Amino acid sequence: MNTTSFSRKLLRTVVLTGGCLVLVALLFVAVLFFEGEDPAVTLDGAVDSIGRNGSFSFAISDSKSGLRSISIVAVQGTKSHEIYATSFPRAALTGHVGPAEVKETLTFDTRKLGLEEGPMVLRLTVSDYSLRGWLRGNTTVVEKSMNVDTVPPRLNLLHSEKYISPGGAGIAVYRLSEEGCRSGVTINGRFHPGFPVGNGRNDVHIAYFALPHDAAKVEQATVSAADRAGNEALQSFMPVYKGVAKKTDTIAISETFLAAKVPEFQQHYPEMKGDLLQQYLFTNTTLRDRNNRQIEQLCATPLAERLWQGAFGRMAGSPRAGFADHRSYAYNGAIIDQQVHLGVDIASTSHAEVRAANRGKVIFAEYLGIYGNMVLIDHGQGVFSLYSHLSQIATSPGTLVDKGTPLGLTGTSGMAGGDHLHFSMLVNGVFVMPKEWWDPHWIEVTIDGPLAQSKM
Repeated sequence: MNTTSFSRKLLRTVVLTGGCLVLVALLFVAVLFFEGEDPAVTLDGAVDSIGRNGSFSFAISDSKSGLRSISIVAVQGTKSHEIYATSFPRAALTGHVGPAEVKETLTFDTRKLGLEEGPMVLRLTVSDYSLRGWLRGNTTVVEKSMNVDTVPPRLNLLHSEKYISPGGAGIAVYRLSEEGCRSGVTINGRFHPGFPVGNGRNDVHIAYFALPHDAAKVEQATVSAADRAGNEALQSFMPVYKGVAKKTDTIAISETFLAAKVPEFQQHYPEMKGDLLQQYLFTNTTLRDRNNRQIEQLCATPLAERLWQGAFGRMAGSPRAGFADHRSYAYNGAIIDQQVHLGVDIASTSHAEVRAANRGKVIFAEYLGIYGNMVLIDHGQGVFSLYSHLSQIATSPGTLVDKGTPLGLTGTSGMAGGDHLHFSMLVNGVFVMPKEWWDPHWIEVTIDGPLAQSKM
């Protein structure tokens, strides 16, 4: 082989090798700096209207080069109004040059932005640190059609309760100019939702509310309505507070009672510790609070339709304990605990039949701590009835029951010393006086009469 041929082959090898290296380098640069994955954008899909104070949330991510910039504008016709704009400085040469994720909730004043009533488009534009798109990066644009509405709904209070006692209930009836509002009564800081009264009267709403048994006064009572855009109408009323006499009782706890009841609770709550007395106190305090919170949660999403009619039924039998009795528990002559009895105890014959007090839907039918075997019925619009200490349960959740439908038999399950029914009424999770709901006159004066008058 002559020198010229060798030189040519060597040159060709060098060129090919160099070309391969350049190609590999270019591929490396392309993969490293020209990645093609667009940023991912999630915009709060629940927001379709914006009021005076607009608010929405977004989540943006880019798993490759990282985020470079975010721009959010509101577009009405030919006008664009900037809501939010930010860019992120380069944090490194390669890898995640910008942040991998950004989540924020933005609030803004629609009037200060110059937005007018009516339709608008929310446009969110995001770019990353890729060198694609003539170095502008991969870009994602998300648009959401919305409505600017800064006018609050009109609220006309047709009826509000004039008198209320601790453990008492009442209603407010009001007319709204818009559908789809979140409305109701707030009394002493607790919100009670409102519902359309039905029968074609979707503009008229009713909210049942209650004053807890330990309320010392009516501090504040308002009816409110907030539309989809967050605009709120508010009207105050002030029922007259009528105090009730405090009732007290003392219950003696014996060794026989502890030996009979504590093993029952141990089966359901193995976390109980200590001797029989300590386990009893755990049940009567910690477990009682836990059970009542669970009942409150069960009452948190009432049926919107009123299912009940007329006075609620009362099981035949003699009363053994009343609503809001303040009980002291004595052991060996010493007071060891104090609780409030949130229902009425009725004793009849052993294993007497328990029937539904009114029409409704069963939402709970199983064992629950101090209440033992318990049935809870949703009667609609925030009204509930509770039946406990049952020996047998004859219904199941989801069952629609009429007034008088059998639910089970009385017994001694839970914190019961003898065979009886513990009956409670609740309004939006607040225990209230059953005797009001048993009284046809109270139903007529407090609820049905004002509802009929609101039709005028």
